[in-house]
Amino acid sequence: PLNEIGAPLTGCVSSGTMVVPPAYSDLGKAAKDIFNKGYGYGVMKLDIKTKSQNGIEFIYSGFSNTDTGKSGAHLESKCKVNNLGLSFNQKWISDNTLSMDITMEDQLATGLKLGLDTMFVSSTGKKSGKVKSGYKRNHMNLGCDLDLDRAGPTVHTAAVLAFSGWVGGYQMVYETAKSKTTKYSVTFGYQGSDFQAHAHLNDSTEFGASIYHKANKNLDAAVNLAWTAGSNNTRFGIGTKYQLDKDSSLSVRNNTYNTFIYWRVNITLSAMINGKSVSSGGHKVGMAFEVEA
Repeated sequence: PLNEIGAPLTGCVSSGTMVVPPAYSDLGKAAKDIFNKGYGYGVMKLDIKTKSQNGIEFIYSGFSNTDTGKSGAHLESKCKVNNLGLSFNQKWISDNTLSMDITMEDQLATGLKLGLDTMFVSSTGKKSGKVKSGYKRNHMNLGCDLDLDRAGPTVHTAAVLAFSGWVGGYQMVYETAKSKTTKYSVTFGYQGSDFQAHAHLNDSTEFGASIYHKANKNLDAAVNLAWTAGSNNTRFGIGTKYQLDKDSSLSVRNNTYNTFIYWRVNITLSAMINGKSVSSGGHKVGMAFEVEA
């Protein structure tokens, strides 16, 4: 089955017209991708993905910042045991950080997802853990994560409800050590087959909105704006993506030009041009490679 924005529904049983809304972090994702996906100026990046015959996926990613000279990499492996609903994700980062994520889905109850995320920094001995849970059913998507901090657990909760294309969500962070809510966010919007609009409020200080429209099968466009209380500046942006053919696309975001080419190897070239002072420099360029086998 498909939800109202054409994305496959997972983690639930199909019954009639089942509608499972996205997670809170994915509200407005279509517009966010127009502005963020593929733009990598100032960074050289290499991504390699491959999968073994027994289904284990390996991901290598490396980057180098052309401004600061900082570089880094990580190696990740993913393994799934489908008959048990289990997945294992291990990651090693070049700053000597090791992490493991274990997830079980649709076993204790349909739509219920449970997970344990652990991290260890060998250079400092720092350890951390997080217990994660999520529940997806018709017209709702719930989530609750618990950071295992020695000073006191931190609770991250989120809920999204949907009906007839309208969606509303709430997210908050509660620190038990301080016995108070430290962050919260509210989002309300509409998601149709070719049009989405969302508005959000963060901590009663930041207001934002985004609009996404799929004009036709090849052209996507998005607009976003944001305003912070106590400031007279309203941030505004407009972006488009045009699918030239099945293997290439062109994206434009404000004064940023980006070309994305795919033919077994993905090569992303991006540039940021300082339109106010073209002759004085300050321009940035970037390149990224993605290999999948």
